[in-house]
Amino acid sequence: MKESIALSWLNNMVFEAEVDGYTLKLDAKPDVGGTNQGPRPKPLVMVALAGCTAMDVISILTKMRVDVESFHVKVEGELTENHPKQFTAMHIIYEFKGKDLPMDKLEKACRLSQDTYCGVSATYRKAMNLSYEIKIL
Repeated sequence: MKESIALSWLNNMVFEAEVDGYTLKLDAKPDVGGTNQGPRPKPLVMVALAGCTAMDVISILTKMRVDVESFHVKVEGELTENHPKQFTAMHIIYEFKGKDLPMDKLEKACRLSQDTYCGVSATYRKAMNLSYEIKIL
């Protein structure tokens, strides 16, 4: 099985990516020639992690019949100071809101995502430390 994307240079530091039939502009910071027309590439690495695990968790909780009112995932990444600047760790924060949410089921859903289903987590874990926490708001 293969996945692929296409990236085209538009101008200056602006690029357009085609992903699953959708387009996304990328740009650099103004101090390196960017014009703020899109996100930087490194934060999108965190978006991939958040999106992958969030989809897993909601799918699992739906099957468990857990009624979640709202759900947010935050990812904090630690970058090296020197080039090439790379992530050395990421911390996932799962935030749930709802009435009488069963913590054991929330923990199970997050653990299953991290240990079994999330391919992004599995890939990143080979390169850096991953951790997570669960909050009920």
